Amino acid sequence: MSDFRVIDAPQIVQTEAQLAAMIHITVKREEIRLVMGPGIQEVMGALAAQGIAPTGPWFTHHLKMSPDIFDFEICVPVATPVAAVGRVKPGELRAAKVARTLYRGSYEGLGDAWKELSAWITAQGHTTAPGLLERYIKGPESGSDPSGWCTELNKVLVA
Repeated sequence: MSDFRVIDAPQIVQTEAQLAAMIHITVKREEIRLVMGPGIQEVMGALAAQGIAPTGPWFTHHLKMSPDIFDFEICVPVATPVAAVGRVKPGELRAAKVARTLYRGSYEGLGDAWKELSAWITAQGHTTAPGLLERYIKGPESGSDPSGWCTELNKVLVA
């Protein structure tokens, strides 16, 4: 591996349980861009209709990833449970010990960022649980220059 880093220095962090409003989606890998925007709009619309404000940036919780299929949840953190409406359901992320880092750049670079985080986790002697979490701190809504975008990467560690 070169000295060039795609990600910030990873850390091990203990997270707290987080209530969320979420939509579960299973799509072919190439269709993910088609479902993300409408999915987040659907969750935000359900929250607005119920007078519930997000408590932080939206995120995706990837349950399983194969080369061809993404099985994930589009989530928005909340302080109070959302009432189920349409595809939007209440949910909760469990507290967990995670390896976490920040990636800055376009979404096309996320694959390399995950490879770098995975290599760091392995080098540290950790084992991971299936799945991953991406929290979109700043994205296209913050400006058209991807160098200003920031995504938090989280991978649950097995104790």
